[in-house]
Amino acid sequence: MAAEKLRDLSQPIDVGLLDATVAAFYGTGSKEERSAADQILRDLQNNPDMWLQVVHILQNTKNLNTKFFALQVLEGVIKYRWNALPVEQRDGMKNYISDVIVQILKHDWPARWRSFIPDLVSAAKTSETICENCMAILKLLSEEVFDFSRGEMTQNKIKELKQSLNSEFQLIHELCLYVLSASQRTELIRATLSTLHAFLSWIPLGYIFESPLLETLLKFFPMPSYRNLTLQCLTEVAALSFGDFYNVQYVKMYNIFMAQLQTVLPLNTNIPEAYGHGSSEEQAFIQNLALFFTSFFKKRLDTSCEVLVRPRLVGAKVKEPCKEGGGTAPGKKKKKKEANSGRRRRRIWRSVKKKELRRRHGEEGESHIRVLEAPGDNIAALLMGLEYLIKISYVDDTEVFKVCLDYWNSFVLELFEAHHNLDNPAVAANMMGLQIPMLPGMVDGIGSQLMQRRQLYAEPMSKLRMLMISRMAKPEEVLIVEDENGNIVRETMKDNDVLVQYKIMRETLIYLSHLDHDDTEKQMLKKLSKQLSGEDWNWNNLNTLCWAIGSISGSMMEEQENRFLVMVIRDLLNLCEITKGKDNKAVIASNIMYVVGQYPRFLRAHWKFLKTVVNKLFEFMHETHPGVQDMACDTFLKIVQKCKRKFVIVQVGENEPFVSELLSGLPTTVADLEPHQIHTFYESVGHMIQAETDSKKRDEYLQRLMDLPNQKWAEIIGQARISVDFLKDQDVIRTVLNILQTNTSVASSLGTYFLPQISLIFLDMLNVYRMYSELISSSIAEGGPFASKTSYVKLLRSVKRETLKLIETFLDKAEDQPQTGKQFVPPMMDPVLLDYARNLPDARESEVLSLFATIINKYKGAMTDDVPRIFEAVFQCTLEMITKNFEDYPEHRLKFFSLLRAIATHCFPALIHLSSQQLKLVMDSIIWAFRHTERNIAETGLNLLLEMLKNFQNSEFCNQFYRTYFLTIEQEIFAVLTDTFHKPGFKLHVLVLQHLFCLVETGLLTEPLWDVATVSYAYPSNAIFVREYTIKLLSTSFPNMTAAEVTQFVNGGLFESRNDLSTFKNHIRDFLVQSKEFSAQDNKDLYAEEAAAQRERERQRMLSIPGLIAPNEIQDEMLDS
Repeated sequence: MAAEKLRDLSQPIDVGLLDATVAAFYGTGSKEERSAADQILRDLQNNPDMWLQVVHILQNTKNLNTKFFALQVLEGVIKYRWNALPVEQRDGMKNYISDVIVQILKHDWPARWRSFIPDLVSAAKTSETICENCMAILKLLSEEVFDFSRGEMTQNKIKELKQSLNSEFQLIHELCLYVLSASQRTELIRATLSTLHAFLSWIPLGYIFESPLLETLLKFFPMPSYRNLTLQCLTEVAALSFGDFYNVQYVKMYNIFMAQLQTVLPLNTNIPEAYGHGSSEEQAFIQNLALFFTSFFKKRLDTSCEVLVRPRLVGAKVKEPCKEGGGTAPGKKKKKKEANSGRRRRRIWRSVKKKELRRRHGEEGESHIRVLEAPGDNIAALLMGLEYLIKISYVDDTEVFKVCLDYWNSFVLELFEAHHNLDNPAVAANMMGLQIPMLPGMVDGIGSQLMQRRQLYAEPMSKLRMLMISRMAKPEEVLIVEDENGNIVRETMKDNDVLVQYKIMRETLIYLSHLDHDDTEKQMLKKLSKQLSGEDWNWNNLNTLCWAIGSISGSMMEEQENRFLVMVIRDLLNLCEITKGKDNKAVIASNIMYVVGQYPRFLRAHWKFLKTVVNKLFEFMHETHPGVQDMACDTFLKIVQKCKRKFVIVQVGENEPFVSELLSGLPTTVADLEPHQIHTFYESVGHMIQAETDSKKRDEYLQRLMDLPNQKWAEIIGQARISVDFLKDQDVIRTVLNILQTNTSVASSLGTYFLPQISLIFLDMLNVYRMYSELISSSIAEGGPFASKTSYVKLLRSVKRETLKLIETFLDKAEDQPQTGKQFVPPMMDPVLLDYARNLPDARESEVLSLFATIINKYKGAMTDDVPRIFEAVFQCTLEMITKNFEDYPEHRLKFFSLLRAIATHCFPALIHLSSQQLKLVMDSIIWAFRHTERNIAETGLNLLLEMLKNFQNSEFCNQFYRTYFLTIEQEIFAVLTDTFHKPGFKLHVLVLQHLFCLVETGLLTEPLWDVATVSYAYPSNAIFVREYTIKLLSTSFPNMTAAEVTQFVNGGLFESRNDLSTFKNHIRDFLVQSKEFSAQDNKDLYAEEAAAQRERERQRMLSIPGLIAPNEIQDEMLDS
């Protein structure tokens, strides 16, 4: 039966059964058992489909003999059945074997296989088929070492492999050149070009510029079979930059290429149309062309210092020809299809990512475009290249546009920065690539050069402005979109790719606007006039234009911006009046709301426009078309936040402040809004009232604002006093919930000034809370666990949650802290805490935990005396709920640890007075938290642990605490650090370990950390003990590492570098890779801290350029008095 199961290869082979069979064959059992096992293994070897199981066997077996058997099967297929296999299976096997060889090389080469490159080149010379396979191996090797090595190999190993490849590249270069000049085999030439593509980004420069390589590549470009691969190779060359060593060669290459390109793709071609109707090969050509131009024109990392240490001269040519079977090379075969679009997209994405990394790390220096800018024949070729790139930018393909956009963004930024820094000649000179000291009289010359350069690019930049306006991506604020059926609907899901694209396009258009405000304004107004006349009217054209107009907010001088906006808003309002059709009006309304929401500075300066816009928003609030009301309410909130003072003062020509007029008509304004929209509206009016400085007027406005909900609240409470059952009606419960949500919205914007309103409803609200708690408990007690899932209980719980949220919002926003705390915190302690403690787990509200975390964070040490009471009510019962598994009660988990962190930070003395059992419970819960796979919970646990460690270090209980928990914490931190599931916590893991090792070296811990009762040896110090303990811990956990490696990591890495966080962190990164636990994985989380620091530097840069961060996104208080 077992034999038949093994012989059935229609499904993955049972590796355990195969292991048993192989063990029987090699074992010491009876002769019959060995004979039967032998027969089964022979049958498997002879089965033509057995080789398909080889990878599955090698990945799943631990038995060396089984692995050897699988490799024998593979060898037999290659030796005796190769030509009979289908092409797909042969290619798959070649790829697998090549990958295996490369993985072996990463371990053994160069130290234990020094002759690998000569061996491979010698093998390649024996036949063209073998040569093709050798090319595949070389390509894989280059990619593994130079593209995918980070996080998979130690830094020293990467360096060693790079040096070995560099030193032995001459043999590879000779082989590639010979193949390209002598072979007629299409597949081999394509494989060679593909291999060269992988090598060109790093090989010594002489092999490129002082050999016939470039001329050879340019000869292949006109040939359709090799055009795309050749273009990829030329793109890699274009991306290199080494000072001005090879400027002549670059110019020559570019001019020859442009001459050939005009034959292949004439400049007058409608490239977007050609792309839309082209084959996959032709589309790939346009994509590769975009990559070539952007790589050639873009600033690059200047690595000219490397030229001095790289060989620049090329050796002799390959002496032995590549022949198949000793005869002449066969003629050309039919070319294979280009790689599928998915692979092309990955290649494009990788290219963009490389550019992005270089740009964001400030590593870009030289660009070949500078050489072409010199007066002469090259300028025409340069402008022609830019014209090609602008045309390609109109191609309707997201990936192609991303490549073009990435370049346009960097190029326009370079032009802008040179223009922006004219006041600083040294910076301006550096922007122009002039590495010279500033001498008197040179400033005017540099300014003149800058102006000439701007003039050179004036026409391409004007065309680029039109491109950005025509293709502007949709901003996040726009909620109304066109669906696949051409209908205007409310957006249901945000497209993050579109939002990222909008951010880059917006930044690019702002730079373009700074370079020429007049041309930007002229093009936008001209396009808008065509919308009004109907000449260019359609939804997409109006959308992209308005998104572009909104995107440049803050980039113009205020006077010009005001003049521009007056015309834009008037034209849009006119367009809304004259255009017919519900969908058309919805699109125009969406665009009006987006534009006005982006220009708070303009609205603050023009009251009549502001009032007109707000009244228009009120009109839109009655428009029931999907998305219009939501966007109207959102835009109203955004405008009020930035212009709130304007609404509470009496404007010229007005009899009363706008807020008073608004409150008089409030019932009519909100009549058609949904509850969530009403809440946004009330929050907006709360911002207006908050801007009123007269307390009497402020309280009067608040009373008028809350008049409707308060009337309803008083009616409900009055009925409840007559009969408490009135509160049990579901419609009444929904009304109570809606009233509380309205109060929360106003509290969030009014803060301290909400005091009169919450005082009015507070005690009644607590009574309702208490009653609904009892209703929930009785329902669950009677109906069992399923009762908590009923709509009735869910509704009751929503009221409880909203009550807690309202109190938390008010206390968090209130500024008069001590007085407010004394008034509101004590009355709710009993109803809220006792209710939480006595309730069933399914009836406990997680908002109780976040409420008390907020209270402790707000009132800090004043809450220390109340901590035991809070601890007693919530700690034990919550811990029992959340520690049974990692899934149940997800909302309680994070909020529980946030509360615990607040206590540890502000009320640490309360923790000191816990019993040892209670403290152990706290520490166990912290360890459980950072073991959690949910990132937020794990990070909260780690931050809490750091607070505890620092607080106990500075307390009188330092020795006692660390004697109990030091080793446990170290062991647990190393466990999560090395298990690959907790990589996002890497930064905090490192900080905890650094704290522990620094502490133990200071000598503050005077009592032994080891167990004196069980350890007879008395260590000279805790530092020596911890070193030894750590070595044993890691040696046991990673048996694949030698004792010397672990010892070096602990002593030379961790302890020696403990005071230098950056070095300490790098040692741990290398250890994780060396331990093999983190190999072949995405390890970007290990570098998250550096990425965050780079993002902050980028934000500071953006803040320094007007308009780059939209005025409505700046969080400072914009005074508008």
